[in-house]
Amino acid sequence: MSWFESLVLGLVQGLTEFLPVSSSAHLRLTAAFSGWKDPGAAFTAITQIGTESAVLIYFRRDIGRIVSAWSRSLVNKEMRRDHDAQTGWLVIVGSIPIGVLGLLFKDQIEGPFRDLRITATMLIVVGVVIGIADRLAARDETGGRHRAPKQRKTLENLGVKDGLVYGLCQSAALIPGVSRSGATISGGLFMGYKREAAARYSFLLAIPAVLASGLFETKDALESGHVSWGPTLFATVIAFASGYAVIAWFMKFISTRSFMPFVWYRIALGIVIIALVGAGALSPHAAESAG
Repeated sequence: MSWFESLVLGLVQGLTEFLPVSSSAHLRLTAAFSGWKDPGAAFTAITQIGTESAVLIYFRRDIGRIVSAWSRSLVNKEMRRDHDAQTGWLVIVGSIPIGVLGLLFKDQIEGPFRDLRITATMLIVVGVVIGIADRLAARDETGGRHRAPKQRKTLENLGVKDGLVYGLCQSAALIPGVSRSGATISGGLFMGYKREAAARYSFLLAIPAVLASGLFETKDALESGHVSWGPTLFATVIAFASGYAVIAWFMKFISTRSFMPFVWYRIALGIVIIALVGAGALSPHAAESAG
């Protein structure tokens, strides 16, 4: 992998990680359209450490409060009723599905699931799902001619059941094209949460899974020696900087706007990919992963 490739791919990772458009799909597509080798699942996982570092800094007050309350709840039973302590436990519970499924389907995730036809299909299907969830949220917020606005849930209402559903939604993002934030946010909207609450919890829930995946892939890469560490670390730093800017923008955007621009983008991109693959202009299979 060249330094220029790492710069571009790092920017793509940072710009798309937190938007409901699938960062793994865009990394795969950027390489395919540029004629580069597929950066591979290891590159994606390692650079995601950079974007998750942006989450840690942006939500540092929330995370510090949650970790503190959760730690005290280990020895103080009264603290287990505290909302922040409960959120800490729910993040752990919600991280179990993606951890188990990630290990069970590791070979498929790094191989067959990276087929562009699957990616395109997931872009379209999940785009439609996000669109439906967004419309339901808008209907609750605005009401209608014969219907009063409905109060949607905040993170104060989060319980074990909803936490597990969030976790199952997140695990769908193991397939390129799904989008971690897209799956978890739409899941939250279907369960009746406000847009901002769904997005905030989506970002918090991703921290353990993404960091664990990144460290796991880093360990494998160190043992195999198949990663160009200079460009990969450079891409990780770029992903951190661009990712932080996107979080700040996205949290403001969703407080007043709908997800429909992302929905139409996903559907259009999926259709373009299917057309290009069908015409033979784009190979559905990844070139050998870049080292």
